Amino acid sequence: MAGERFAVRNSAATAVVEGIGDHGCEYMTGGHVVILGPTGRNFGAGMSGGIAFVFDPDQSFEGKFNNSMADLFSVVPDSEDDLELTQIIKTHVKYTGSEVGKALLIDWDNAVKKFKKVLPRDYARVIKEQAEKVANQNNMITKEGIGSHG
Repeated sequence: MAGERFAVRNSAATAVVEGIGDHGCEYMTGGHVVILGPTGRNFGAGMSGGIAFVFDPDQSFEGKFNNSMADLFSVVPDSEDDLELTQIIKTHVKYTGSEVGKALLIDWDNAVKKFKKVLPRDYARVIKEQAEKVANQNNMITKEGIGSHG
């Protein structure tokens, strides 16, 4: 288990840990954090970017989560989040031999339903705007016939 303030000010790293103390992901601005065990209080305070996934089998995380800047979502099976989370945990197991990670992967169909995604509101807005911009660019390319094979 990591101590307090794990991944504070994380800006680009991907980190996996099997439990943390208070104030996890405080002021995080980017990257990905996966918590495979318990968390302390005030998780995500000041979190403006990045994504955290928290294993929450007893549904106690919501009471420890600071929702002033971020929202909490369930991870939907077979979604992009599911695929990303699975890959991060597989990599963690490969390099660490984590028994916790192995157990989750063995029972993944059930485990994935117990993960929560922490997504800062401003970060979600930026992601949405970027996706809309790409979609609009693709739409313009299609309308102009650029890249079409006629």
